[in-house]
Amino acid sequence: MTHGSIFVGELIGTAILILFGAGVCAAVTLNHSKAKDAGWVVVAFGWGFGVLAGAYTAAPKSGGHLNPAVTLGLAIADITKWGDVPYYLLGQMAGAILGAVLTWLLYFAQFQANADEETALPTLGIFSTAPEIRNPVANLITETIATAGLVLPLLFFGKNLGTGIGPVSGTQTAYGSGIGPLLVALLVVGIGLSLGGPTGYAINPARDLGPRITHALLPIPNKGTSDWGYAWIPVAGPLIGGALSALVYKAAF
Repeated sequence: MTHGSIFVGELIGTAILILFGAGVCAAVTLNHSKAKDAGWVVVAFGWGFGVLAGAYTAAPKSGGHLNPAVTLGLAIADITKWGDVPYYLLGQMAGAILGAVLTWLLYFAQFQANADEETALPTLGIFSTAPEIRNPVANLITETIATAGLVLPLLFFGKNLGTGIGPVSGTQTAYGSGIGPLLVALLVVGIGLSLGGPTGYAINPARDLGPRITHALLPIPNKGTSDWGYAWIPVAGPLIGGALSALVYKAAF
């Protein structure tokens, strides 16, 4: 894979991931949406389908990491080359911002309706995560464990060589071929349902930071705060979880 193909694959794949994920959050949150108040299960499956669509789309170009925590874990595990890491990260961040902008355009009329002072609502939760209980230590631990729940199984999937699942040594791919992205998408749904309650399960620095930047810049009426005081946690926690997962993987094999 060339550096250009890595960047393009991650850009497109992550944009699709965020379009589906932020899109389902917008669908269940915004007034005048037919899916308003559809609930947490719908959100979890929307993000899972976003992973599915994004990973399959990006896989031929970049392997479909879509997540700096995954890229870091694969690099520490000696599966992804360190020289390629910056191109993955740049593609992921650019794709996350693009996906957030596309979500805003798709729900433009609903966002504009937020100008009504009587029905206005904060919009950050459509783009990024926030904890139910604000406790930095607890929130950081939650994001670390939840991300390990993603990256560690993903790394161990790679030992299922006969099934074509996961990161086979010497390749750049995050999910392998065949049904690999489907299994990881289902894993993300499971993380959302089981581990996502405390913080909204960022489990991906680009997924949270890119849309948060977009939220801060977009002209959304009555959008509320972008909560930069919390923004470091959904970046640091997933990176720690990804690194710890890789160390466990290396110790096991």
